[in-house]
Amino acid sequence: MTTDDRPARPLLALTQGDPAGIGPEVALRVALEVEGSSDWQPLVIVERSAVEACSHLLPGGADRLRWLTPTAGRAEITALPTDEIAAIDPVATPRAVELGTSAAADARAALAALDLGVEIAAGGVADALITAPLSKASIATHVDAGFRGHTDYLAAACGLERYARDYLMAFLTPDLKVALLSTHVALTTAVAAVDETCLSEALDCLHRNVSGKIAVAGLNPHAGERGLMGDEEERILRPAVEAARRRGIDAYGPESADSLFARARQGEFDWVLALYHDQGLIAVKTAAFGAAVNWTIGLPFLRTSVDHGTAFELAGKGRARAQPMRAVVRTTVELLADRGGASD
Repeated sequence: MTTDDRPARPLLALTQGDPAGIGPEVALRVALEVEGSSDWQPLVIVERSAVEACSHLLPGGADRLRWLTPTAGRAEITALPTDEIAAIDPVATPRAVELGTSAAADARAALAALDLGVEIAAGGVADALITAPLSKASIATHVDAGFRGHTDYLAAACGLERYARDYLMAFLTPDLKVALLSTHVALTTAVAAVDETCLSEALDCLHRNVSGKIAVAGLNPHAGERGLMGDEEERILRPAVEAARRRGIDAYGPESADSLFARARQGEFDWVLALYHDQGLIAVKTAAFGAAVNWTIGLPFLRTSVDHGTAFELAGKGRARAQPMRAVVRTTVELLADRGGASD
């Protein structure tokens, strides 16, 4: 089969994450599994230096990488022979990568890969962006003191208001879908920010981007028990849910969080809107750690990621699991199919 005869496959751009962590290894391992019969095509945004650092974990595989320039177009990438994997170095400056220890150069390189990935996805070169884990602490220490993670950084890069609810961090598992009202902020900050306006914005965002029944988690034990254990449910949450229903949103709640996630897994609800990070993520990672997919809802392009961190302690030791990244790729291809498939 010639290049012109091959059916269109979605082109997925994978960023390296922190090059001192397991990101380059798992991204490359999954990309190098791709063959001509695969239902997707990878573009790996990774430093040559990071590839060299983990090459002992990719026996012979690194030879399949075809290094392209950052300005490579979609046609150039998709025209590669099926035995070659497209790769772009976002830094292009040789250096020594010390696996397991994130230094200033690693933080800068992680952001350089992410910035290039945004440019490639937003420009339509790739159909979706998949990000390997980076270190929030390293970037905040060495590059950007205000950095709090992929989600808000990507939204700001796309011109969305930072910390607004016109985008949401969400997680997909085989039987549970959860969106978060707030992301990486202190619990006291997250609780103080729960008001009718932000909840309404989040419900509107979900309604624009997904379908099905949305349950809002309560803030207090037993969803406050009608004011017995706090009044936020009756004063803030219930009015917001009722207003959303009047706008045509299939919203429910507030529901007691201690049973809500189990009820959603049993099929009673399609989505749960959790009010803060750990309320949602404890449920997600207990149900499906390693199989959950992080999806940023509301961006102008599809962005997904794994549900784990940099795992510096595993970097370079051959113990990192690539299955979470495989799950992300599989889910990303499915999400693209729901949206209408790959670009022409």
